[in-house]
Amino acid sequence: MSIDPLAKYNAKRDFAKTAEPAGTLAPGHGNRFIVQKHDASRLHWDFRLEVDGVLKSWAVTRGPSIDPDQKRLAVRTEDHPLSYADFEGTIPQGEYGGGTVMLWDSGTWAPIAGKSAKDLEQGHLHFVLEGERMKGEWMLIRLKPRGKEKGENWLLRKVGDAEAGGTDTLVETGLTSVTTGRTMAEIAEGKKPSKQSTPSSPRTRGSRSSSTAGQKRDPRVRGNDGKMPVFQEPQLCTLVDAVPAGNQWLHEVKYDGYRALIAVAKGKAKVFTRSGLDWTDKFQAIADAVAKLPVKTALLDGEIVAFKDGKPDFSTLKNAISSGGEMTFFAFDLIQLDGEDLTGLATITRKERLAPLIDGKDARVQYSQHIIGQAEQLFETMCREGYEGVVSKRADAPYRGKRTQAWLKIKCTQRQEFVIVGWTTSAKSRGFASLLLGLNGPDGLVYAGKVGTGFSTDLMMELRERLEKIERKTPTVKAPPAAVRGAHWVKPQLVAEVAYAETTPDGVLRHSSFLGLREDKAASEVVAETPVAVDAPESHIPETHIPETHIKVSNRDRVIFPESNVTKGELADYYAQVSSIMLPFAGSRPISLVRCPQGRAKACFFQKHDAGSFKGDHVHKVAIPEKDGSSEDYLYVDDADGLVACVQMGTIEFHGWGSSVGSLEQPDRMVFDLDPDEELGFDVVKKAAADLKEHLAELGLVSFAMLSGGKGVHVVVPLTPQAEWPAVKDFAERFARALGAAEPDRFLATMSKAKRKGRIFIDWLRNQRGATAVLPYVARARAGAPVAAPVSWSELRDIDAASRWGVRDAAALIARARSRDLAGWGVADQVLPDL
Repeated sequence: MSIDPLAKYNAKRDFAKTAEPAGTLAPGHGNRFIVQKHDASRLHWDFRLEVDGVLKSWAVTRGPSIDPDQKRLAVRTEDHPLSYADFEGTIPQGEYGGGTVMLWDSGTWAPIAGKSAKDLEQGHLHFVLEGERMKGEWMLIRLKPRGKEKGENWLLRKVGDAEAGGTDTLVETGLTSVTTGRTMAEIAEGKKPSKQSTPSSPRTRGSRSSSTAGQKRDPRVRGNDGKMPVFQEPQLCTLVDAVPAGNQWLHEVKYDGYRALIAVAKGKAKVFTRSGLDWTDKFQAIADAVAKLPVKTALLDGEIVAFKDGKPDFSTLKNAISSGGEMTFFAFDLIQLDGEDLTGLATITRKERLAPLIDGKDARVQYSQHIIGQAEQLFETMCREGYEGVVSKRADAPYRGKRTQAWLKIKCTQRQEFVIVGWTTSAKSRGFASLLLGLNGPDGLVYAGKVGTGFSTDLMMELRERLEKIERKTPTVKAPPAAVRGAHWVKPQLVAEVAYAETTPDGVLRHSSFLGLREDKAASEVVAETPVAVDAPESHIPETHIPETHIKVSNRDRVIFPESNVTKGELADYYAQVSSIMLPFAGSRPISLVRCPQGRAKACFFQKHDAGSFKGDHVHKVAIPEKDGSSEDYLYVDDADGLVACVQMGTIEFHGWGSSVGSLEQPDRMVFDLDPDEELGFDVVKKAAADLKEHLAELGLVSFAMLSGGKGVHVVVPLTPQAEWPAVKDFAERFARALGAAEPDRFLATMSKAKRKGRIFIDWLRNQRGATAVLPYVARARAGAPVAAPVSWSELRDIDAASRWGVRDAAALIARARSRDLAGWGVADQVLPDL
């Protein structure tokens, strides 16, 4: 006699009263999983795996966590029918499980190699998920029953991999249905799904962002469906001295070729060099092959190579370009696809989107494979086989159009670009004896030695002809007379790639060999590449170095913060150190400055317009129209030099608009500043911030917490820059006033100090055109030199002051920004809902 696995499910429900599907066995796909957020007598997440024709089910009380250190209780419940995987709605109160049910996640699952679903009978399961929100390796482990327990208690735990992250990241950012885009409140109200909120539209409000720690997608970069994508600045690598360890890195072969971005639209392709030059005519065969990819539009990043003896070879590539020889494009990144901007997604996710587009049948277009882990073995193999080296990339990092430490390069041999500054003649050859080389330094070109090998006769004559056309009478570098006797000098326009064994103490090459001209790189960009040490593991707070800037800071020993003896020099160094984690939020945004030329305890003033104080090109200006029709120049910065230049002029604080200079009228964030009465403790403020987060979540908005560095907390709501200022201001005001009306003993939405007694002012006024709010990682002009610091909601519960970190905590702040808890902080693709 067979046992009906759904008998218990059916016995618990009256299908005349509930819209849940009746429990009948039906064929399925065998590998589906779903998670339903269920607001019954207690909020929980129902995790379900398709096994043997039913959905094996567990109720996860606090929701899934992608933090491997978190073990979430998962209570085994009755098996559900496969048809339950599509259920979303309300179960009537009084019925079993009465409450709202959201389809919170959906996808496929598989046991890891060597395991099977039968392991559940033994009390454990090690498996991989590929869902909208839950991804990577997971484990279910059954606990031994205690006392007279009859139910089965299990633990659901994330395994550490590239998909690991913060403690409550998933439940805090996954606020809407993966199928209908509705919030729990909208489902409870019976609101019909919007047309655009479908499974094929994953970027609905409240969806989880895959961006890396502290890095924000530039809102000015958008996809353009149907039109040829335009060139974007490529992400560049930082040279380091060793391959980074850990599963958070993926590793690729470093190709010996030309970097290229290839745009595709309507069956045509355009090839850009790393500097944005259109070189389609040089790589027409590559363009023709990429144009056949199964996309409407796309922007791919990769390397064009030619092979010699089975390996990429730069000299062979140069010959192939001139002779129309065979070349291959190795695609390693996908920046845009069918009008969608992918730069905010994690590296591993972008590569997952790229791989299916390239089947490898056309030898001219190949997918750049990678490995995770075993980095040292890969590096040793590549070097032994004669490859250039390895590129290592943070698996969780977004795409940034600049040089970062999220992409690293490790070279097998020393090689880099040099500017050709001249040549010396040879009695034996009509060409030359050697090329004279230089590098750009802080004070102009610096002599770097010479290269006299690696030339064929034909190449030498071709180079000599080009050099003669740009010959000049005087040198552009200062070099030892004996080394350059009889030299011919040239305008510094050509760039050579050179391999070498080592450099002398004064920076001159030894045992060098010419590899080829780099016509894709401007001579002005060529600087010395010095390997830096690979970062220490994230659990360790490293000593942080001070990045070199071009700004001279005067009076470095002047004390700016008398209570803690922090000097102007220390403040400048702090901003230089944290620039990489601060600029994603502060860069290219109109700013106002709090300037305290004599220190924070003396006269300070607020500057929002350019008054002619800043010389040079490090602090930029943007003309912004005013209400009366005139325009004023506002300030903005986009690099560490800009930040330090402001400090040189007495700046302590940076406050920013809610929009970028590229999208001035469409804000990309809202900020609610919780400003408490002086008598209220920080615990009250933390509770208020957490409650605001929940109220915003009910509306489908993901929010983030930031310690103000003063006495309050900022609740930051990222926005896709779509709505204009009046709409954002209106939403913020109505939201704040609604909370003030609902809980008048706790909140008020007016600035009145007299009325604030015992209450918290929800400052919504920062969300109007021209208003500013303090930016992440900004130092505050307060005693102790505190800084505004992003925190996760879970860690906010254990923080006892809004001034937890200060300017002497740069290393800790940088390490935190790269941690799992702050991965994706401040980034969410969402729009304003109706209020």
